[in-house]
Amino acid sequence: MSKRALTKYLAELKKKELETQLLDLYVRFPAVKEYYDFVFNPKEDKMVQEAKLKISNEYFPFKRKRPKARRSVAQKFIKHFISLGVAPHLIVDVMLYNLEIAQSYSENRNVPDAFYKSLENSYKEVVQYVSVNGLLPDFKDRVLKVYFFTKAQKWPNAESFSRILDIID
Repeated sequence: MSKRALTKYLAELKKKELETQLLDLYVRFPAVKEYYDFVFNPKEDKMVQEAKLKISNEYFPFKRKRPKARRSVAQKFIKHFISLGVAPHLIVDVMLYNLEIAQSYSENRNVPDAFYKSLENSYKEVVQYVSVNGLLPDFKDRVLKVYFFTKAQKWPNAESFSRILDIID
């Protein structure tokens, strides 16, 4: 069904029928429930803290011995926060936290080249997001700190991080 057809259909419904359909969607689909729960009671800070805890658990696990170090865990949170409409400064905070915790993880370990490339992609995303949302003054120090870490640790793709920074200059 197209958006236009849906709009026409909804316009024809009486208020009570529309309320019934909306409540039915709320009960049937967890995504709809989650969206309305967020809209009426955001608790953004709590969501961000939970995300950071799960991200850090990827690199420095609480229960298991070996870290999984999956970038996809953080990416799912970031994508979910964007779809819910979480404040951009909180999204950037999670994005940068992911990079910072991954860099801490890589400091004393031998990591594969794919790890460096993955973090390069994350860095590019955060720099673009910061630039688009006009948050550079608030996050410039952390963005630069990530870059300087790559240089100090002599990452194989440190030059790529430098080129990414050109976006914000």
